[in-house]
Amino acid sequence: MYKTIKYEETLNYNDYVLIDVRSPKEFSEATIPGAVNIPLFLDNEREIIGTVYVQESVEKARRLGVEFASKRLPEIYEDIMRYSKKYEKVIFFCARGGMRSGSIYSLTSALGLNTMRLKGGYKGYREYVNVELPKVNDNITYIVLHGKTGIGKSKLLYKLKDKGLNILDLEKAANHRGSLLGSVGIGKCNSQKQFESLVFEELRNKNSNYVFVEGESKRIGKIIIPPCIWDSMDRGYHLFLDTSLENRINIIVEDYTKCNNAEAEIIEALEVMKKHISEKNITIYENMVREKRFEEAAEALMINYYDPMYMNSMKKHKFEFNCFYDNLDEGAEKIYKWFNEEVLKNN
Repeated sequence: MYKTIKYEETLNYNDYVLIDVRSPKEFSEATIPGAVNIPLFLDNEREIIGTVYVQESVEKARRLGVEFASKRLPEIYEDIMRYSKKYEKVIFFCARGGMRSGSIYSLTSALGLNTMRLKGGYKGYREYVNVELPKVNDNITYIVLHGKTGIGKSKLLYKLKDKGLNILDLEKAANHRGSLLGSVGIGKCNSQKQFESLVFEELRNKNSNYVFVEGESKRIGKIIIPPCIWDSMDRGYHLFLDTSLENRINIIVEDYTKCNNAEAEIIEALEVMKKHISEKNITIYENMVREKRFEEAAEALMINYYDPMYMNSMKKHKFEFNCFYDNLDEGAEKIYKWFNEEVLKNN
């Protein structure tokens, strides 16, 4: 009989590891935060099994599964043993808590390892998050940081976190900065499911009902902020932050040019912006990037494109606090002081 456990029960454990036995592609699209991938089938193997299952027979698909998995069993076993030695409990999951996780559990359990299987698999976990995310968002008061491109809002969040305050980094959860240049240097945007899982984990671990968050549009890349969070952010405190143009340029250049392929990725993103900016100006900006005149390109894009667009979108907000700072440490200290004097003392 399978030794199964619900995801919410794992939250009571301190020393465990979740092992996702789905294919690498499934794992990369979305998984439980913190899980590691030890696939029973590789991507091409899973595709072949699926095709045979649909077009030929279930029995033949199962035989293929045994054949594929058996070739890699020594490698799979060694990987599992490594985690078994490191953690007290090893918990397997697959898509629905079915054959893949059941097979690995049966094998490892028979060999005497302290293993379990996650009830409902990844699908069961997603059902839990869908129910619990609105609950964990209840009673949160968001303090929303607004400001022009390059003022360092994300960096300020982590300086506030260092001061013991709760933050929700939506852009990190999305793996996208929100603008048309938002994916430069950081890879592809996360899936909606992975985004929601990461947001849930961050909110679940908060130590108070006040959470600092960066102001965003409803969409971050291809991600849509869940309505419950978006509505709560709208009802929260809104802060307008600003710093010098020189500081903003330095922050933008640091953030967008540190990857090896920065020039090519920036130019590719600029091509997409032709629907918003004239082709003539795009060509000018692309030449600046090719010539590594990153500061000039950043300044031109901010003044001519981002700032006017951003300030127009800010008209809908009433700001409880306006903060200008010469550096990020000063900005974080001013925000921290305002929070303690104007929010905590009055609530």
